[in-house]
Amino acid sequence: MTPVVQIYWIRVVLGVVAGALSAALALHLPLNDLSTLIDCLTIALLVYLVSYYPLRAIYGPKVDKQSKILSTGIIMYFLAWLPFFVLFFTLFKIYV
Repeated sequence: MTPVVQIYWIRVVLGVVAGALSAALALHLPLNDLSTLIDCLTIALLVYLVSYYPLRAIYGPKVDKQSKILSTGIIMYFLAWLPFFVLFFTLFKIYV
């Protein structure tokens, strides 16, 4: 696999992890206003931005443009985060 494809799949997996973290956070927040969703989205953004630095250290010399590390997989990250956030939140509400 090329480095860009590896970064893409790492971001997809991180989207699933961020969905679980966001759902765990949402369990401890009141669900009566929009700030809970904004807090969960902030967690997802933080995971995405923090993942940039290790990825840059690992794949920096292997990728042509450094901006490609930041932009690769951003759509799939959030498309993975949203359904897994809903799934984990529902599962946590039922079983916890």
